[in-house]
Amino acid sequence: MIFRRALATFTPNLTPTIRQLLSPGTTANASPIQVNGWVKSVRRQKRVAFAVITDGSSTEGLQAVFTDVGLANRHVSMESRLTTGSAVKLTGVLAGSIGPGQDKELKVQSVDVVGQCDPENYPIMKRDMTTEYLRDYAHLRARTETFAATLRLRDSTQKALQSYFSELGFCYTHTPLIVSTDCEGAGETFRVQAPTSTTKLDQQVDPSSLATNDSSKRAEFFGRPAYLTVSSQLHLEVLAQSLARVYTIAPSFRAERSQTGRHLSEFWMLEAEWAFTNHVDDVCQVVEGAVKRALTQDSTDLAHLRKDLSDDHLASLEKASVTPTWARMTYTEAVDELQKVQRASRLFKFEPIWGSALRSEHERWIADHLVGGPTFVTDYPSTLKPFYMRWNDDGKTVACFDLLVPNLGELVGGSLREERLANLDKTMKIQGMDPTAYEWYLDIRRHGGAPHGGFGLGFERLISWMSGVENVRECIPMPRWAGRMLL
Repeated sequence: MIFRRALATFTPNLTPTIRQLLSPGTTANASPIQVNGWVKSVRRQKRVAFAVITDGSSTEGLQAVFTDVGLANRHVSMESRLTTGSAVKLTGVLAGSIGPGQDKELKVQSVDVVGQCDPENYPIMKRDMTTEYLRDYAHLRARTETFAATLRLRDSTQKALQSYFSELGFCYTHTPLIVSTDCEGAGETFRVQAPTSTTKLDQQVDPSSLATNDSSKRAEFFGRPAYLTVSSQLHLEVLAQSLARVYTIAPSFRAERSQTGRHLSEFWMLEAEWAFTNHVDDVCQVVEGAVKRALTQDSTDLAHLRKDLSDDHLASLEKASVTPTWARMTYTEAVDELQKVQRASRLFKFEPIWGSALRSEHERWIADHLVGGPTFVTDYPSTLKPFYMRWNDDGKTVACFDLLVPNLGELVGGSLREERLANLDKTMKIQGMDPTAYEWYLDIRRHGGAPHGGFGLGFERLISWMSGVENVRECIPMPRWAGRMLL
């Protein structure tokens, strides 16, 4: 009991962040404090000097005031190391500010420059930096206000989503990144192979355990082909048949060469699966609740990122957050509406045809113009969707949905999963798949397999839609896409 009390009262010895110092609950204090951060700007007058310090915790910086002329001369002169971009430890007193633009400031008593930065060669000195320019400096672009705000929004959004799923009784879990199967069956996987020339068996491993007459398997590190996962879904389905409600937020990898602002080769997804659900609308309700929780979070970073959005864009986001229930329509109904407008105005480059995938232009028109808000499009033809989706009674469509949102298109995809073993086996054969490679997936249907469903939400797409940041390459710390990987 004493040990537990000691743990409960233990506090790590960390200096306060600038966000904490600038919060309304923090008051000016005569006791000296230490502030760590990077110099954002320096301004010197005759008898006083000012520096704005940031530490990445807030959209606002803390103004540091050098009223000691000698201190200012030593550290803010042209020859000084105290330059934009330098890392510093400041000691001083937090006081109320009489100047405009800030409520509090730090009256500096001592300065320790712990990391120098040459202003002549600092890439983040420029006032107007394009996103393309900053991508070349992915290791430094988090020093900018906008990108730092985007990263903090990722943090707060993940926390909001985790809180939501915890309230619903879901268990957060971890699934493998190296897998033996392609969840989507699209062939857009990265192969994982060990270097054969230098690979040696660990002496503790019995070589006979790796024995096989198949020479191709002997060359495989795991004894079979391995890939980076394109989705955690199949492994979540396994866990849902024991834990009932599970979810994860994990990276996915797809070797697609798309160069659009909605695609990455490495991205993050929130994926959830739960047992004992029989209706697509039940899955849609969970999705809608999750997205609304993220959309309505109290975030100064979200407000900062939205400050330059148009009134129409802001109104669209506000409408999405307050609409009681988002629209639903079937794929067939959506195609009918698309065909009507195509006959009337030839609006689309690609003809909307029943049985063909909805193109980005179709998805955007549905969400932006036909509905004017987030829309669940359900019951797609089985030929357009992966093998694991549950067949509808019509024998042509599957119990699935895509969530389309304005200014983006597809944000979430989900479905009921086919729990009927015979149907699943039939679909796999129709799609030319080898059922033996998925024997473990089929086996969970043989041992008390409950009806279940789930979805996958693109995390970078969610950040992009909520914030108005147009390209998902600016919604992830270190983006990877075909032909590009700097770090």
